[in-house]
Amino acid sequence: MNWFQFARLIHSIYGSQKTLPDLEWIENLGLLAVKLGQMHALRVDFLDPAKCQHLAKLYRRTNALAPDDFMELLEHTAPPGFSAAFESIQSKAYASASVGQVHKARLRDGSPVVIKAVKKDAEAQFKSDVQSLRRLMKLVTGLYPPLKRVGDPVAILSDIEEYTLSELDLTHEVEGQETLRRLKECHQQRFDLDALRLPRIYHDLCSENIMVSEFVEGRTVDELLDEGCFDYADLVELFRVQGYFIFCIGVFHGDLHPGNVIINGDEICFVDTGFIGCVGENIRRGLFHFFQGLSVFDYNICALALNEMSEIKIVGEAFDHFHQKMLDLYVDFTDATVSQVSLTRQMMQTIKLGVLCGMHFEKGIFSVIRSLMYMDGMVLRCNPDAVLMRDIRPFVSEASDMV
Repeated sequence: MNWFQFARLIHSIYGSQKTLPDLEWIENLGLLAVKLGQMHALRVDFLDPAKCQHLAKLYRRTNALAPDDFMELLEHTAPPGFSAAFESIQSKAYASASVGQVHKARLRDGSPVVIKAVKKDAEAQFKSDVQSLRRLMKLVTGLYPPLKRVGDPVAILSDIEEYTLSELDLTHEVEGQETLRRLKECHQQRFDLDALRLPRIYHDLCSENIMVSEFVEGRTVDELLDEGCFDYADLVELFRVQGYFIFCIGVFHGDLHPGNVIINGDEICFVDTGFIGCVGENIRRGLFHFFQGLSVFDYNICALALNEMSEIKIVGEAFDHFHQKMLDLYVDFTDATVSQVSLTRQMMQTIKLGVLCGMHFEKGIFSVIRSLMYMDGMVLRCNPDAVLMRDIRPFVSEASDMV
C-alpha cells in the first residue's frame, strides 16, 4: 500500500456517506489496510452506521487459502506426526479472518477441534506497508508538530504493528490463552469469572504457523450484532469480564473486537489471544478511578483520576485550567445515551485535553483505548439507547475493593 492508496483508503472511509468502501479492494491492499478498516468498523460515533456495518464484514470476510494450498501449508509447517493425530481434516475453511483461517477437524479420539493456520505471505507486505506509512506520518507530524501531541499517529501505527505482528506468530496466541487461563484461575476466588471460557489448546500439535484448539459451539458477537440478536445484558457481562482484567489486573485480551468473542449460551469465549495488553499501576488505578467517577457523573473525581494516571502531574493554575475545561467537555454527558455522546469520542477528547494541558501517558494506554473503543462500538450496535456509564455501576461497586 503506497501513500496514494492510503489516501484513497482514508477517503473511502471518511468520504461520501452514500458510497460504501470497496471491501475486495481493501483486502487486496493487504493486511494493514484490513486492520485500518476493522478499526473504523466500530466508529459509529462519527461514521455513518451503514458504512460501519459494511466495514464490519472485514472481521470475517477475507480471502481464504484454496483447499490444496491449505493442505500444503500443513504439510510444510505443522509439527512432525501432525496428520497422524487426526481422524479427519476439512480442507475447506470454516472461517477466515485478516491474519489466519480456521478449519474443522476431528482427532483420533473423536474430539472435535479447529485448526488455525496463519497466512505467512501477509507478513512481509504488512511490514513494508507499516514502514512506508510510518515515513508518511513522521513527515506529517514534522510539518505539523501539534498533531503528535494530540493524536500521535506514529504511536497509534506502532500499536497496530505490535498487535498484528504478535498475531502472525501463533505461539503468541497459545501463550496468550495460557496467560489468561492462569489469571482466571488465580483470581476466581476474588471475582466471579465463571462466564469466561478459554478453549483448550493442544500444545503438541501447535507451531508458529499452526494452532489446534477445541471446537467451541456458538456464534461470534459480530454475527449476533449483525443479525440484531445480541442481548445487551450479555454485552454488559462482557464489559464486566474484560473490565476486571483491565482495571483490576492490568493484563487483558488486547484485541477484543466483536469477531474475537464467541457466545455459547451463558459462556463468553475469548479467541485470537495473540496480543495481550498490559498497563502499569498508574494507568490501571487511574482509569478505574476515572470510570468510578464517570459512572456517577462526578467529573471532579474524573479530573483528579486523569491526573493520577499521568506520568507528569499538573498542579496549581495548570490543573485548575484543565479542571474547568474538563467540566465544559462533559456538560452534555450526564445520563446521555451512547448514541447521544460516544464514550470513545469523549475519552479521546479527554486524553487530548490532558495532553494539551501538560499531562503525559504511557504507551500502554493505546491498547486500553482500543479495547474501550471496541466495547463502545458494540454497545452502539446493540443498544444505542443505553446509558452505559449507569449500567456499569454494579461492576464498579463490585471491583472497587480489588483495584
